Amino acid sequence: MSERHAVAVRRARPEDLEAVGEITVAAYAEFTEGPEDGYIALLGDAARRDREAELWVAEIDGVVVGSVTIAPLGSAWREIAADDEGEFRMLSVSPTARRRGVGDALARLVDDHFRDLGCRGIVLSSLAQMTSAHRIYERLGYHRVPERDWSPAPGVDLLAFAKEL
Repeated sequence: MSERHAVAVRRARPEDLEAVGEITVAAYAEFTEGPEDGYIALLGDAARRDREAELWVAEIDGVVVGSVTIAPLGSAWREIAADDEGEFRMLSVSPTARRRGVGDALARLVDDHFRDLGCRGIVLSSLAQMTSAHRIYERLGYHRVPERDWSPAPGVDLLAFAKEL
């Protein structure tokens, strides 16, 4: 029987950035188009996300196993949020840490963060293929808002989800 260890969440530190980039690329690998996919560089650039938004990490026993990018008002990382909504991007969990509550812990952090800021809700965009993530979001109270679906590039269709706080 495996022992379940607690997931801790905190702001990323400079020494976390390389691991966060690697974890994010690994978590999204099945959704990218191989090494030539330009999105991989963006996924791996944790330092940029930390500079231009808020990068948070999840740890188990002091080891970083996931992250999420919170896009505050004014951040270039916001895509579909109204001014009174929160938005997050690139929630990622190391493939070796899946099914250990990491995604739930990061999503709950996002909820608490935006609730504390007085936002009326939270939105996010997700590839249609990311069905495991969709199940987590739905379990945490998010619902589809198809009128906000969009396409940032040809052949990339994103589904919108929202949650009221």
